[in-house]
Amino acid sequence: MKLFLPGARATNVLLIVGLCSLGYAFYLRYHAIEQSSVGLACAAGLETWLCFSRRIAIALFTNSVFGVAAFAIAALNLLRPSLVLFTLALAAACFGIVLYNIALSSLAAGLLVLSFARRAPESD
Repeated sequence: MKLFLPGARATNVLLIVGLCSLGYAFYLRYHAIEQSSVGLACAAGLETWLCFSRRIAIALFTNSVFGVAAFAIAALNLLRPSLVLFTLALAAACFGIVLYNIALSSLAAGLLVLSFARRAPESD
Protein backbone atom coordinates (compact mmCIF):
# COMPACT_ATOMS: atom_id res chain seq x y z
CA MET A 1 0.00 0.00 0.00
CA LYS A 2 1.55 3.26 -1.16
CA LEU A 3 0.59 6.33 0.88
CA PHE A 4 -0.06 9.80 -0.49
CA LEU A 5 3.25 11.58 -0.10
CA PRO A 6 4.46 14.37 -2.40
CA GLY A 7 7.91 13.97 -3.91
CA ALA A 8 10.81 16.38 -3.53
CA ARG A 9 9.80 18.70 -6.38
CA ALA A 10 6.18 18.75 -5.27
CA THR A 11 7.26 19.52 -1.71
CA ASN A 12 9.29 22.47 -2.97
CA VAL A 13 6.25 23.77 -4.88
CA LEU A 14 4.10 23.31 -1.77
CA LEU A 15 6.61 25.24 0.30
CA ILE A 16 6.64 28.09 -2.22
CA VAL A 17 2.84 28.23 -2.42
CA GLY A 18 2.47 28.08 1.37
CA LEU A 19 5.06 30.73 2.09
CA CYS A 20 3.81 33.07 -0.65
CA SER A 21 0.21 32.80 0.56
CA LEU A 22 1.31 33.35 4.16
CA GLY A 23 3.42 36.33 3.10
CA TYR A 24 0.64 37.97 1.13
CA ALA A 25 -1.90 37.30 3.88
CA PHE A 26 0.42 38.90 6.46
CA TYR A 27 0.94 41.85 4.10
CA LEU A 28 -2.80 42.32 3.68
CA ARG A 29 -3.52 41.99 7.37
CA TYR A 30 -0.80 44.19 8.82
CA HIS A 31 -0.33 46.69 5.98
CA ALA A 32 -3.81 47.09 4.51
CA ILE A 33 -6.46 45.93 6.97
CA GLU A 34 -5.17 46.85 10.41
CA GLN A 35 -3.49 50.17 9.56
CA SER A 36 -5.90 52.96 10.34
CA SER A 37 -4.30 55.41 7.90
CA VAL A 38 -4.89 53.03 5.00
CA GLY A 39 -8.45 52.42 6.16
CA LEU A 40 -9.16 56.13 6.36
CA ALA A 41 -7.64 56.79 2.95
CA CYS A 42 -9.65 53.98 1.37
CA ALA A 43 -12.84 55.14 3.10
CA ALA A 44 -12.20 58.66 1.75
CA GLY A 45 -12.37 57.31 -1.78
CA LEU A 46 -8.79 56.44 -2.71
CA GLU A 47 -8.90 54.03 -5.66
CA THR A 48 -5.70 52.00 -5.63
CA TRP A 49 -4.97 48.29 -5.89
CA LEU A 50 -4.33 48.24 -2.13
CA CYS A 51 -7.80 49.61 -1.37
CA PHE A 52 -9.32 47.15 -3.85
CA SER A 53 -7.43 44.24 -2.25
CA ARG A 54 -8.47 45.48 1.18
CA ARG A 55 -12.17 45.57 0.23
CA ILE A 56 -12.03 42.11 -1.34
CA ALA A 57 -10.16 40.58 1.62
CA ILE A 58 -12.55 42.11 4.14
CA ALA A 59 -15.57 40.86 2.19
CA LEU A 60 -14.10 37.36 1.96
CA PHE A 61 -13.07 36.94 5.59
CA THR A 62 -16.28 38.53 6.89
CA ASN A 63 -18.23 35.77 5.17
CA SER A 64 -15.70 33.06 6.20
CA VAL A 65 -14.92 32.24 2.58
CA PHE A 66 -11.28 31.35 3.30
CA GLY A 67 -12.22 28.93 6.08
CA VAL A 68 -15.10 27.29 4.22
CA ALA A 69 -13.06 26.93 1.02
CA ALA A 70 -10.08 25.51 2.89
CA PHE A 71 -12.25 23.02 4.77
CA ALA A 72 -14.19 21.92 1.67
CA ILE A 73 -11.08 21.44 -0.45
CA ALA A 74 -9.24 19.66 2.38
CA ALA A 75 -12.21 17.32 2.86
CA LEU A 76 -12.18 16.52 -0.87
CA ASN A 77 -8.44 15.94 -0.63
CA LEU A 78 -8.97 13.58 2.29
CA LEU A 79 -11.44 11.53 0.25
CA ARG A 80 -9.29 11.46 -2.89
CA PRO A 81 -5.74 12.72 -2.31
CA SER A 82 -4.43 14.92 -5.09
CA LEU A 83 -1.51 17.31 -5.26
CA VAL A 84 -3.65 20.04 -6.85
CA LEU A 85 -6.31 19.80 -4.12
CA PHE A 86 -3.64 19.74 -1.45
CA THR A 87 -2.03 22.89 -2.88
CA LEU A 88 -5.34 24.77 -3.09
CA ALA A 89 -6.35 23.75 0.43
CA LEU A 90 -2.93 24.75 1.77
CA ALA A 91 -3.15 28.21 0.22
CA ALA A 92 -6.72 28.76 1.43
CA ALA A 93 -5.85 27.52 4.93
CA CYS A 94 -2.85 29.85 5.13
CA PHE A 95 -5.01 32.81 4.14
CA GLY A 96 -7.76 31.76 6.53
CA ILE A 97 -5.51 31.33 9.54
CA VAL A 98 -3.94 34.76 9.08
CA LEU A 99 -7.13 36.55 8.01
CA TYR A 100 -9.43 35.76 10.95
CA ASN A 101 -11.02 32.45 9.80
CA ILE A 102 -9.07 30.40 12.30
CA ALA A 103 -11.54 27.66 13.27
CA LEU A 104 -12.33 26.17 9.87
CA SER A 105 -8.87 26.86 8.47
CA SER A 106 -7.12 25.06 11.30
CA LEU A 107 -9.54 22.15 10.92
CA ALA A 108 -8.63 22.11 7.22
CA ALA A 109 -4.93 22.03 8.14
CA GLY A 110 -5.63 19.02 10.33
CA LEU A 111 -7.41 17.29 7.45
CA LEU A 112 -4.43 18.01 5.23
CA VAL A 113 -2.15 16.27 7.73
CA LEU A 114 -4.57 13.32 7.86
CA SER A 115 -4.46 13.04 4.07
CA PHE A 116 -0.86 11.84 4.35
CA ALA A 117 -2.23 8.65 5.94
CA ARG A 118 -4.47 7.94 2.94
CA ARG A 119 -3.63 5.59 0.15
CA ALA A 120 -2.31 7.24 -3.01
CA PRO A 121 -4.72 7.14 -5.95
CA GLU A 122 -4.16 4.37 -8.44
CA SER A 123 -2.57 5.55 -11.66
CA ASP A 124 -4.64 4.35 -14.62
